[in-house]
Amino acid sequence: MRAESLGLHAAYTYDHLSWRSFRDRPWFEAMTTLAAAAVATSTLRLGTLVTSPNFRHPVPLAKELLTLDDLSEGRLVVGIGSGGTGYDAGALGAPPWAPAERSARFREFTALLDQLLTRVETTSVGRYYSAHEVMRHPAPIAVPRPAFVVSALGRRAMEVAAEFGQGWVTTGVATHGAHPTTEAAVAGQVADLDAALDARGRPRSSIERVLLDGFGDEPTLASVDAFVDVAGRYRALGFTELVVHWPIPDSPFATDADVFERIVTDGAAQLDR
Repeated sequence: MRAESLGLHAAYTYDHLSWRSFRDRPWFEAMTTLAAAAVATSTLRLGTLVTSPNFRHPVPLAKELLTLDDLSEGRLVVGIGSGGTGYDAGALGAPPWAPAERSARFREFTALLDQLLTRVETTSVGRYYSAHEVMRHPAPIAVPRPAFVVSALGRRAMEVAAEFGQGWVTTGVATHGAHPTTEAAVAGQVADLDAALDARGRPRSSIERVLLDGFGDEPTLASVDAFVDVAGRYRALGFTELVVHWPIPDSPFATDADVFERIVTDGAAQLDR
């Protein structure tokens, strides 16, 4: 894959049935796409960014993730979110969930998925998700399971990230009040995450911090200098990974391909100095 030949660290895909401005364009299923990527690459971390309860259940999802873990030889990253209120939320014909129910489902979904991937056999009865004598064979290559990168913007979701996540991902979008710059919103979210980690007695350094670019006001892919500036500022906030969109013509992600490749090579080199 071109991404691997450029030396990129990871490649992710959204896990949606359809998404935003791509609703009327070709859009392929995430797990099958990741399976193809797993056998076509050897070094890239691969994963969902993110999967959610909107149209998935932890039991079949766990089997799919174990398959991807095996195909990728342990390179799988499991991004997990609470799901949104867009096209996916109503695709199965049920009414949208109220915020309190969505929050409760998110924690139960993540907790059961954790059990299914770490235990040989799982039986669990929950309010929203259950499993009966589900066997985990084979065990995952990643120990004790593929890393969870939990999407969280608000404090309740931060608690899920602090409990189950090996990573936390944010888009930098504010969840309430005015619309501050991405950096201001993220700084507040970092404080909320740190508080959630402190409450659980987890070291703040025990969780990776991932920024999914493209939804705030940062000009990250405008130039090499812009990228170095943005990446440097968020690294100073404790972020360990900056995820950008691959250039897609005639879309909100229509970055100039030549500029993108210079950013990947020259920008990364400048940050490593």
